[in-house]
Amino acid sequence: MELRQLECFVTVAEEAGVARAAERLGRPPATVGAALAALERELGLRLFDRAPGAPAPQAPRATAAAPADWRVRLTAAGERLLPEARAALVAAGRVRATAAGIAAGTEGLVRLGTARAFADRVYRAVDRLATRHRGLRVRLERAPQEARLAAVRSGTFDAALVRTVRGAEGVLLHPLWAEPLIAALPAGHPLAAEEHPDPARLARLPLRLAPRAANPAFHDLVTGALPSWTPGPPFTTLPETLAALAADPEPSWTLFHPVGPPHPAGGPARSGPRGVVFRTLPGLTTPVSLAVPADRPPAPAVRALLDALLSVSEAGTAASARAAVAATASEAARLCARG
Repeated sequence: MELRQLECFVTVAEEAGVARAAERLGRPPATVGAALAALERELGLRLFDRAPGAPAPQAPRATAAAPADWRVRLTAAGERLLPEARAALVAAGRVRATAAGIAAGTEGLVRLGTARAFADRVYRAVDRLATRHRGLRVRLERAPQEARLAAVRSGTFDAALVRTVRGAEGVLLHPLWAEPLIAALPAGHPLAAEEHPDPARLARLPLRLAPRAANPAFHDLVTGALPSWTPGPPFTTLPETLAALAADPEPSWTLFHPVGPPHPAGGPARSGPRGVVFRTLPGLTTPVSLAVPADRPPAPAVRALLDALLSVSEAGTAASARAAVAATASEAARLCARG
């Protein structure tokens, strides 16, 4: 069964004649008649009663002249099948319209790899997409960064948000925004009183930094920005490290990415763990990019998502930094309370 056969069936039923249906469809009457005959053979049903003396549709022949018209009326079987045929054609039309929307970037599904820390900008970008393209959906998939990159390479994710990465095999990176790094210091240390501590002075304070093998890109970013840094006790987990900063009589500090979405504007920010304060360092940021497969151009829906992410990443840097510190204090307190 072919869609053109159903189209001929519905049109002939509406026109009550083959010639008029053929004119409406822009096809030869013999071709329309042959499509009806093939449909009837496949279904094993007679769909039309022919007027007395009107020839039944036959397969077209190169030398055969088509009758002037085949006057017909629906049989009981034809009447029953007509609404089903119309529904099939409507469904096929929706498939074509959806396919055209996917090709244009106004319809479709984007499987986006992400992390909790990106939630604020991601949700704002998705909301913006929803107002522009109601037929475009974004499915958020949370996974560790290396897993997100691997999923983009394999095609499991259409795109993924990654931070600090400046180059990776098999993916193309589209820069989006820069995030501040969060410094945690003992509340009683003199540098904790400064809103933006001097990195040169901080470099003389022992730094709790995870080994390079744990996160090469982050380790290289920090050590490149603080070439004279002083190694301190190891960074373990965030709650354990923050607890050690507060309790250890020998002062030290640590540096990490924001660990939660920015705090809602105007809302009260919870304080961090007792004895620890959070600060940002001037000029020390980490890039956030959208990773897409390098072996093929982004689909129109992915390009639409990229445009939305770029549009929401234009927020003021200072406001974003303050929000990141507030969110980190709140999330760190929650993590430490859980132990």
